[in-house]
Amino acid sequence: MTEKVRKTDEQWQQQLTLEQYRVARKHGTERAFTGEYWDSKEEGIYRCVGCGAPLFGSETKYDSGTGWPSFWAPIDEGNVETQQDRSFFMKRTEVHCAHCDSHLGHIFGDGPAPTGQRYCLNSASLRFEKDSRPS
Repeated sequence: MTEKVRKTDEQWQQQLTLEQYRVARKHGTERAFTGEYWDSKEEGIYRCVGCGAPLFGSETKYDSGTGWPSFWAPIDEGNVETQQDRSFFMKRTEVHCAHCDSHLGHIFGDGPAPTGQRYCLNSASLRFEKDSRPS
């Protein structure tokens, strides 16, 4: 089992911007086509904004047409967890960081091969680390 990062609400508010806090800690959603990474094509790793855990790599990122960063698989499935989300009269599966419980977005079964999954995430929940390896 993953050891959890525990912080007080006040500590999260000091660490995160207002938008990051609203999305990652209060399960908010940023508006489509407004997030920093929805159309990014840079190579690198998308980390959790709360704890820095490596979540998704650019090699699994694709344009889903939804206006949010979308990935077909995480770097390590042990770094993400899911739970049922029944808010707004819908039945969805929420994705959150396994290390600090930051809300990342939702997962849907309409993604591309090889997984058929679409991890539809909020840019506000992510921190991008550009790939510094030589190509």
